[in-house]
Amino acid sequence: MGKSDVGKADLRRTLLDRRAALSAEAVAGAQEALGRRALDLPELAGASTVAAYVSIGREPGTRALLEVLRGRGVRVLLPVLLPDNDLDWGLYRGPGHLVRAGRGLLEPDGDRLGVSAVTEADAVLLPGLAVDGRGVRLGRGGGSYDRVLARLSRPGPARVVLLYDHEVVPRVPAEAHDQAVDAVVTPGGVRRFR
Repeated sequence: MGKSDVGKADLRRTLLDRRAALSAEAVAGAQEALGRRALDLPELAGASTVAAYVSIGREPGTRALLEVLRGRGVRVLLPVLLPDNDLDWGLYRGPGHLVRAGRGLLEPDGDRLGVSAVTEADAVLLPGLAVDGRGVRLGRGGGSYDRVLARLSRPGPARVVLLYDHEVVPRVPAEAHDQAVDAVVTPGGVRRFR
């Protein structure tokens, strides 16, 4: 394990512990504020297709946001985890069309659209654990979203990570393959990096 890997592992552990300590009320309040801020983004206001994800556990909540986007007529793509940790995509058709999958995830039922379907999105909402002032995102370490980001051209869809306020940190240990996001949305505001 390199120095960057150790630094990432330590930061992940600290941030996951802090998330685990959040109350249900704090999580619910953050979901409401986060959803309002995200929906105000110009990148989402004009989007016809958005790639997103279904929040689980103490992740910053996306479920209400998914419903509002779908209600606006936006085509919402959700990830489907493949055995090699890559992500296929399926169409979000409402909360009644989500199925339990490995690692506690919720995935869309229905047809699979292929790993490159994400390239059709106008905006990609990314999960994460932290982002720094350069826009470097810290994920959970599986590499799934590193592959997604590598598929997206520049310029291309807006890359937006959804986090809690305290997860915007001074520095995330970075590696050569890490790609910056364009913006972070937290309950307290929006910060852009490009």
